Amino acid sequence: MSSKPGYVFDTNVTISAALFEQSPPGLALHAALRGGELLISPASVAELGEVLGRKKFNRYLTREERQEFLVRLLRKAVVVEITEEIRTYRDAKDDKFLETAVCGRASCVVTGDADLLTLHPFRAIPILSPAQFLDMLARQ
Repeated sequence: MSSKPGYVFDTNVTISAALFEQSPPGLALHAALRGGELLISPASVAELGEVLGRKKFNRYLTREERQEFLVRLLRKAVVVEITEEIRTYRDAKDDKFLETAVCGRASCVVTGDADLLTLHPFRAIPILSPAQFLDMLARQ
């Protein structure tokens, strides 16, 4: 693991970043990649690939553009081995982001998901919205 801070982005924020580069999610992802490392789990990679393949996003980006985004993102990301199972009993689909954060020793989780945001902080790991993440970086 490098000395750079590690950031976990949930799938919805990552999709929003792909579709709208100048939105808070897009700016947050760009800032995270510029100053740190994107931490991702194999389960998150699979989910991101599946969601990016959905036809409903064709009106924003072509399928090829979405695939290219995923390839570029994965070249820059650090895939984290999940060695601890976490169950929060809120939304089981969100647990993979917490597992990635804990196992990857993340500096924070970036999400717009209310179930995850209510857990802030989780084991001393901040859980922030994209706007809060950008504010945090601006203060550093």
